Amino acid sequence: MAAPKKLSVLAAALLLCSLARVSQCSGGSQSNYTSMFSFGDSLTDTGNLLVSNALSNAIVGRFPYGMTYFHRPTGRCSDGRLVVDFLAQAFGLPLLPAYLQSEGKDVRQGVNFAVGGATAMDPPFFEEIGASDKLWTNLSLSVQLGWFDKIKPSLCNSAKSCREYFSRSLFLVGEIGGNDYNYAFFKGKTLDDAKTYVPTVASAVTDATENLTATTENRNVVTQKLIKAGARHLGGAGQPADRRCSSAYLTLHPGKNSSDYDSVGCLKTYNDFAQHHNEVLQQKLRALRRKYPQARIMYTDYYGAAMAFAKNPKQFGFTEGPLKTCCGGGGPYNFNPVASCGVRGSKVCTDPSAYTNWDGVHLTEAAYHAIADSILHGPYTSPRLL
Repeated sequence: MAAPKKLSVLAAALLLCSLARVSQCSGGSQSNYTSMFSFGDSLTDTGNLLVSNALSNAIVGRFPYGMTYFHRPTGRCSDGRLVVDFLAQAFGLPLLPAYLQSEGKDVRQGVNFAVGGATAMDPPFFEEIGASDKLWTNLSLSVQLGWFDKIKPSLCNSAKSCREYFSRSLFLVGEIGGNDYNYAFFKGKTLDDAKTYVPTVASAVTDATENLTATTENRNVVTQKLIKAGARHLGGAGQPADRRCSSAYLTLHPGKNSSDYDSVGCLKTYNDFAQHHNEVLQQKLRALRRKYPQARIMYTDYYGAAMAFAKNPKQFGFTEGPLKTCCGGGGPYNFNPVASCGVRGSKVCTDPSAYTNWDGVHLTEAAYHAIADSILHGPYTSPRLL
């Protein structure tokens, strides 16, 4: 999400590598992908919430957001680049413009549809569980997929041209789904309540893989149409450990005793929840593999990638522990919901690259770089991306 007060998790993300050879996903040959398209929430958003929601200007529209790479706020919920930015650069592509800022521009090299605060489920789901008043935005995954449908005619105009075009495109669907749980927690739902939502939320994400031309009423067909259009390499990513290690959660939902924390200092219960979500997601991805044997469907372990530097921060160049926030308003983790990053009373560290945690909810550019590098070169994609 955009605001540090709104807690976010890296939930089921989907990485869809197209018809190019698997080895070409390494970025070693930068001419293989000619475009890239991204869907998700604040962990992927490059400016859509900033345009669509005036409230976001009070947070991500202010310095010190964007201080490291862009030297100005861009709508990204970090001090600099996100995973999607590093992947684009790895494949020799430009940073993706936000869809709501792309009118009149040539989008053939790609667009970012992600919106901070977005959900995998549509508003009726939250009405049903009594949490609709907590929604920051109605620009859910199905809306983002609808945006993609609108620009498709400007990308290709026949089945043959679309197959050729998408065979050289990279699709990122996610991360998305974490806010679905966050809104439930904001409404006082328990972890047991949230677990009952997992199959539905995970299905919404994998369904999106089956129909990138889905509408709000029907998003149950993306992979089939993508495959027909030319896509062959698809992957799904699970939740990383940011919820249980988030300084926001550690501050607002502290454990009752030491046994509630693991050796890193993260909350065990949210760790279990993340793992449960990831297991369900993997089951659904395995079903997609059986349904579409001609496609390469990968699972990316964001959880493992994030926990690698949470457990051994110095090995990755982080001199500060994984629980302390770079930009915040004090307290044991430097997170204060009354003085969150960008708000009066908060302060920013002098060197964000020493930290993994940026604002109590989102990560620093350095941490996102480590995750992106693990996705491309590490052991966290199965089958291997490279």
